[in-house]
Amino acid sequence: MALADLLSLARALAPGGRLLGIDLGTKTIGLALSDVGRAIASPYGSIPRRKLAATAAEIAAIAREHGVGGLIVGLPLSLDGSVGRAAQAARDWAAALSAATGLPTALWDERLSTAAVSRMLLGEADLSRRRRAQLVDAAAAAWMLQGALDALRRLHPPPA
Repeated sequence: MALADLLSLARALAPGGRLLGIDLGTKTIGLALSDVGRAIASPYGSIPRRKLAATAAEIAAIAREHGVGGLIVGLPLSLDGSVGRAAQAARDWAAALSAATGLPTALWDERLSTAAVSRMLLGEADLSRRRRAQLVDAAAAAWMLQGALDALRRLHPPPA
């Protein structure tokens, strides 16, 4: 399945279909779910990054369980907005994941999401370093997914 732009992905979703936000890391993958109205992103958890087939099977199972109709994969653009090695690798991985799961997938700029969430957890939450590390991947996925949901509302506002 080919990667879609955000608006095309939203138009392809069935009413009530949730979005699953994916923050791809080198060792773990952070996950976040939208609500059925696609207004609010919530951290879901993280899974270990394994070979694509195993990861895709786990993501597909989560998608079925929660009524997910599409995926939003974080795109780690360079600070100047250019596509570097990490962004190209994420794009290739997202395309392969979309094909393996059969779910439409769009990419969303995730620049600084992990850094922003880490600062927030450090400054606002009284958590140990270990507990912060456990939460940061899912929180970064939620941060990124919320940005995509906000953009969708601007591009395609709900009927009044």
